[in-house]
Amino acid sequence: MSTGTHAESGLTKSTWSDADFDDMGWHYVTIHGLCVQPGASADALPRLVLDIDYIIKWVHPVAPEKHFSFWIAPSTLAFEDVRDIEGDLDFKGTALSLDIDHLRRSAAEDGHDDPQWHIEGHSFDLRFRATGFQQYLRQSPRHAQRLALTHGERGGLSFAETAFA
Repeated sequence: MSTGTHAESGLTKSTWSDADFDDMGWHYVTIHGLCVQPGASADALPRLVLDIDYIIKWVHPVAPEKHFSFWIAPSTLAFEDVRDIEGDLDFKGTALSLDIDHLRRSAAEDGHDDPQWHIEGHSFDLRFRATGFQQYLRQSPRHAQRLALTHGERGGLSFAETAFA
């Protein structure tokens, strides 16, 4: 496990998992890419991998500033053993952004061991089952005035599962 830290943003590690779920939050996190990967073997379940800008910390404005700023790191969020994926997209006009409102985990209601996951976005909804996740912060956090980094700032799209050290 990577031990990347960043004192200024308050980041204590650069690799997280579903065991850390209660200490994490994804409100207003932008999804830049989504990939369903086949399992490691023919009988393995697929993986759901997201390229996101993870918001580590919301910074309160100090006068004369009036708007929050953010500590953000390009990250890969990988769900394991995924099944029963369903969802909706509802883009209207030119707003083509996948911004997460909530990421929820709940116990299965049908007696299965795997939890149910629900990624509720401002213009989409995604539900699935998965055994858990790993999240890798690929770069050291950067201070930003916007909720998402530009394509250039984040180094383009990536599904790399390596954390910065």
